[in-house]
Amino acid sequence: MKALSLFRQKSIRFRIMASVICAIIVMMAGQLAIFALDKRIISRMGASYQTNAELSELCALLSNMEKALETYIEYKTFESIDSYYHYQSASAEKIGWLPENPSVDKVLQNEYVVKRLILSLYDLSRDAVSSQRANDSSRAQKKYKESLKCYAVLQAKTEELSNLLMQKNAALYAENKEKLIIFSQTGIMLLLLFFLCTINVLYVSVTRITKPLSDISAVALRLANRDFEVPLFNNSAKTEIGTICRAFDRMIISIREYIDTIWENAAKENELREKELEMRSLYADAQLRALQNQINPHFLFNTMNTGAQLAMIEGADKTCFFMEQVADFFRYNIGGKGQSATIDEELSLIDNFVYIMNVRFGERFEFLKQVAGEKHPQHLPRMTLQPLVENCIRHGFSGDKSRVSLRVEPELYLTKITVSDNGEGFSKELREKILSDSPDTSAIPKASDGNGTGLVNVISRLRLYFHRHDVFDILDNADGGTTFLLRIPNVYDIAD
Repeated sequence: MKALSLFRQKSIRFRIMASVICAIIVMMAGQLAIFALDKRIISRMGASYQTNAELSELCALLSNMEKALETYIEYKTFESIDSYYHYQSASAEKIGWLPENPSVDKVLQNEYVVKRLILSLYDLSRDAVSSQRANDSSRAQKKYKESLKCYAVLQAKTEELSNLLMQKNAALYAENKEKLIIFSQTGIMLLLLFFLCTINVLYVSVTRITKPLSDISAVALRLANRDFEVPLFNNSAKTEIGTICRAFDRMIISIREYIDTIWENAAKENELREKELEMRSLYADAQLRALQNQINPHFLFNTMNTGAQLAMIEGADKTCFFMEQVADFFRYNIGGKGQSATIDEELSLIDNFVYIMNVRFGERFEFLKQVAGEKHPQHLPRMTLQPLVENCIRHGFSGDKSRVSLRVEPELYLTKITVSDNGEGFSKELREKILSDSPDTSAIPKASDGNGTGLVNVISRLRLYFHRHDVFDILDNADGGTTFLLRIPNVYDIAD
C-alpha cells in the first residue's frame, strides 16, 4: 500500500511510462519463457539423429583406414602407413559413445558388438602392419585377409545398427515433433493471455491516471457555462493533478468571493468603472513599453516553456512538442557555457531548427542529414551550423521545393561537414569577397535576409578559433546550388 501511495504521488508522465514499461516487461518475460521452451524442444529434435551421423562418420573413417592398410600391404609406401595411423587414431576417438558392456537392449547390444568388432579390426590391422614392416609377407597377408573378413562382418553389423538407430531416432523425432506442436500451441495461447492481461492492466492503470483529468475537464465545462456552484476537489496530492485541482479550488473560491463582492459593492459601481479605465490606461502604457523594448531571451524562453506545459495539459501534443523544440532552440542560445560547442551539440540544435522549419514550410522544405559515426566530440564555435542551414533554406527555393542536406564524414585527421542546397548558387565575385582574408562587408551585396554578412561572421569565427585559413570553403554543386564545406580538425581540447 505504501508503494502504491508513493506511485500515485509521482508525475503523470512517470506513471504512464512506468505502466507501459511494466507491460512491456511482462510481454517480454512471456515471450522469453515460450522461446526457451521451444528452443529446448528444437534442440532435442536436432539431436534425434545424432547417433546415426556419428555412426556414419565412424564408418567412413574405418573405410579409409582399411583402404590405407590395403595400399600399405600392396605397395608399402610411407604415405599409406601415415594415412592408416591417421584414420585409425581418428576412428578411435569416435568410438567413445559405444557401450563397454553387453546389454539386453537390442540397440545397445548391437552397439557393443560393433565396438568389439572395431577393436578386433584394430588388432588384426596392427598385426598386418607389424608383419609387413618386419618383411614377413606371408603373415602380413594372412592378417590382412583376416582383417578383411572382420571388416566385412563389421560392415554388416554397422548397417544393422544404423537401421535400428534410424528406427529409434525416428520414433524419438516424432515424439519431439508432437511435443513441439503442443508447446507451440500452448505458447500462442499463453502469449495471447499475456497480451490480454497486459492490455487490461494497462487500460486500468491509464484510466486511473487520466480520471482526474476528466473530472477537471467536467468542472471546467461547468465553469464555462457560468455554473459556479461546483464542489471543490480538496486534492492534497503533490502531483501535477493535485496542483491543478488546488488552483481550480482557489479560482472557484475567488470567483465566488468576487461575485459576493460585486453584490455587496453595487453602490460603488462608478468607482469601479474609474478603476477599470485606469487599469486600461496602465495596460496600454505597458503594451507601449513592451513594443519599445527588445524581447528578453530569458523571458521568451520561460514563456515558451509555460506554453508547452499548458499545451501538454490541454492535450495539444503537436503544439506542445513544437513549443518544446523552440524552447530548446532558445535554451541553446542563452544557456551555453563558453563560445564553443561540440559537433554533436550543434547537430542537436540543427534537429530543433529543422523541425521548426518543417512546421513553417511543410512539404515545400526537404532536409537530409547523413552522419557517419556515433559520437563527434570535436569542438567548433557555437552557432556555426545553424546559420549555414538557415542560409541554405532561404536560398534553396529556386524551384517548388527547397532541398537542404547536411553530411558529417570523419576522416583520420579532420571531420568534414558539408551543408548543401538546390538554390541558384553564388557568383564568382561574391564568393571571392566572402572568402577573402579581410572581407569588406559593406562591399558585399546584402539580400533582404542578410546573406553575405552572416557567412562572413561564421567564416571569421572559424578562422579565429582554429587559426587556419582552409577551415571553410564554398563549392558549386554539379546539379546546381551551393555547398558549404567545413574542415574541423579532430582535436578535442580547444579551450573556449
